[in-house]
Amino acid sequence: MPSPRDLEIARTLGWYRIPLVSGPHVIAADHLAFYHPASFGSRKWCIEYTAPVAGNELVLRRDLFKDEPDHPRAMNEYYKVQLGTLQTLPRPIPADEWKRITFFYTTGELLLAAETIADLQVPSEQRGVLYRSIREKAITEQGYDTRHTPDLPIDLDLLALFTIRESGEMYFGNDEAGA
Repeated sequence: MPSPRDLEIARTLGWYRIPLVSGPHVIAADHLAFYHPASFGSRKWCIEYTAPVAGNELVLRRDLFKDEPDHPRAMNEYYKVQLGTLQTLPRPIPADEWKRITFFYTTGELLLAAETIADLQVPSEQRGVLYRSIREKAITEQGYDTRHTPDLPIDLDLLALFTIRESGEMYFGNDEAGA
């Protein structure tokens, strides 16, 4: 949640924006939890609210903020995520040492039990289940194309090392995989 203005938009208008270029590649979540950065002043560096996800669409920033047609990112694409009512967590989840957070997946169980944001990390033995769940949701609800998505089992800790070639093929760190 970049700013208090964005929180107010989520609360009153029922949507949240996620930049296509820097957001997750799959928007397949039942709920979003909102992290407050330094722009929230005394309520900074914590997660205080969640909201159920009702759907999403891809739009230009200028269509989200019609009063800012000349904004430098007016032509950038964003996911406009439709939200249900914002819900306050029983207690805010402080960042502790984690101050810069973008997007990551967790579970509702971990969210409700977390003492700090570090507690939201899904244990490695459960990541495969979470990955399959997200993938299945993306396929059934969003028509997500999985033709180029690797099937499990793969070492999920290595996913961050993968890159996509200009041809659209996955590159796994050696030229033997197809140059």
